[in-house]
Amino acid sequence: MRICVLDDDLSQTEFVAQTLTAAGHLCQVFTDGKSLIHELRRQPYDLLLLDWNMPEMPGDVVLQWVRKNLTTNLPVLFLTSRSVEADIVQMLNAGADDYILKPVSRPVLLARVEALLRRIYMQQHEVTQETYGIYRFDLTTQTALVSEAPAALTQKEFELALLLFRNLSRPLSRSHIRESVWRQDVDIPSRTIDTHVSQIRSKLVLRPQNGYRITPIYSYGYRLEKVGNESP
Repeated sequence: MRICVLDDDLSQTEFVAQTLTAAGHLCQVFTDGKSLIHELRRQPYDLLLLDWNMPEMPGDVVLQWVRKNLTTNLPVLFLTSRSVEADIVQMLNAGADDYILKPVSRPVLLARVEALLRRIYMQQHEVTQETYGIYRFDLTTQTALVSEAPAALTQKEFELALLLFRNLSRPLSRSHIRESVWRQDVDIPSRTIDTHVSQIRSKLVLRPQNGYRITPIYSYGYRLEKVGNESP
């Protein structure tokens, strides 16, 4: 999983990053909220781990921005020294998914992170279909339909198409696409990604008259955009 860690205590961020990286997660550390929000505009992540007491932009302001601006239900976990019961209640009511008090041991931190990820993403996996305008994705059979007509996507094309639709209007870097579809331990050339995007565009008929288009971003990646009406 891709995890963002926000804390201005470098020893704390090193502790958290080492703990989660050792468990197989990809961690990106931020020491100020503005930089984190800038990155969230560019890249999707699977979990945010926030400290509350931050200079300039505290964790509660970052949480407010996330819940207001991101369409996905991104799980947010607070790791902070603020232990007053009213503070904990305030953040949970504001949209935080869990709250951990500092200091925390490695086993407890990892257990709480894994429990939150299981809870959030198992709920999402209970959904068997996702629909976007005339496009319907069957998650059980891994098949896609365009106006109820089957589209002959390969498994990787299906995963990539679903990744694009789930991150509608958000730019996806080639590295993120590679990690999400081909997994992080597989090195593939950029041409492979370009070929799969071209196949998706053709097989799903991703044209403005159908409500969507794929836009290449020079030296970065791709973005799926919604155009006008979703129906032809």
